Amino acid sequence: MGSPTHPGAPDRAAKNRQTDAVVCDRLVVSYGAFEAVKGVSFSASHGEVVALLGPNGAGKTSTIEVLEGYRRRSGGTVEVLGLDPARDHRDLVGKIGVMLQNGGVYPTLSPAKLFELFSGYYPDPIDTNHLVDVFALGDAVKTPWRHLSGGEQQRTSLALALIGKPEIVFLDEPTAGVDPEGRVAIRSVVAGLAADGVCVVLATHELGEAERIADRVVIVSDGRVVAEGPPADLVSDAGGARADVTFATSDGFDVGSLSESIGTTVVKIGPDRYRVDGAASAETIARLTAWMARHGIVLNDLATARTLEEAYLEILRGERG
Repeated sequence: MGSPTHPGAPDRAAKNRQTDAVVCDRLVVSYGAFEAVKGVSFSASHGEVVALLGPNGAGKTSTIEVLEGYRRRSGGTVEVLGLDPARDHRDLVGKIGVMLQNGGVYPTLSPAKLFELFSGYYPDPIDTNHLVDVFALGDAVKTPWRHLSGGEQQRTSLALALIGKPEIVFLDEPTAGVDPEGRVAIRSVVAGLAADGVCVVLATHELGEAERIADRVVIVSDGRVVAEGPPADLVSDAGGARADVTFATSDGFDVGSLSESIGTTVVKIGPDRYRVDGAASAETIARLTAWMARHGIVLNDLATARTLEEAYLEILRGERG
């Protein structure tokens, strides 16, 4: 196959990209009288990266656990590679890779020992030396898990999810606690998997990462799918024809004074991030940057397009009324 992340695996790139690797149809998951998942439906194809987004308690983890075969559904139908993940779990487990946010590994074992252990679970595992190189674990390969940094633990967990050359990979918060260099490496690995025809389903709270790596986003709120589509489409649909001006700065300033100076309201939308109300225009941007320059305030980021994070928050606000 020629992939740096999946060497020697069957060539899946030639598979029909429209073939669904995952089908979730009106899935219901209940815990006693509490219904955590209330009819979730979506699909994911070979060679596609699908991100499940949503607030805590939305039902993302329960949905993925059903797909992995580790939790039984209360209603609806689910197919993974044409199999029922609960009934056919023994046949499915060797074809999927699972990365847990908390690792789920023995804390005293090093990456080298973990790779050796996990390699024994599969008939044709990836060469462990290759995994050490791809995930830049050379300096930490003999360090016990509990002494690894957060980023090293995440990279090791992802390597363990790929060691059996899976056809589908389920990732839970793959970039949480990872430094910028590690994030770039993980994005590259995910892109390589998709290019090789592997289906990647991930749950994340990092909307910036989802916007970079996902082909399609499924937003879940209160156990239901409330929006679905490519990130660019969701951003466009949520924002309509208007393009906002947003900027970031760690310098303190008088928001009211700035609003009065440029003739429109400036609102804080996140830590050190602000939005200028109204459609973007060259005049507004010129007034904004001129005012900042006069007051010695450094702009870290100026954007005239909406982000997936802004669209996501707007979609959830709409659902909550």
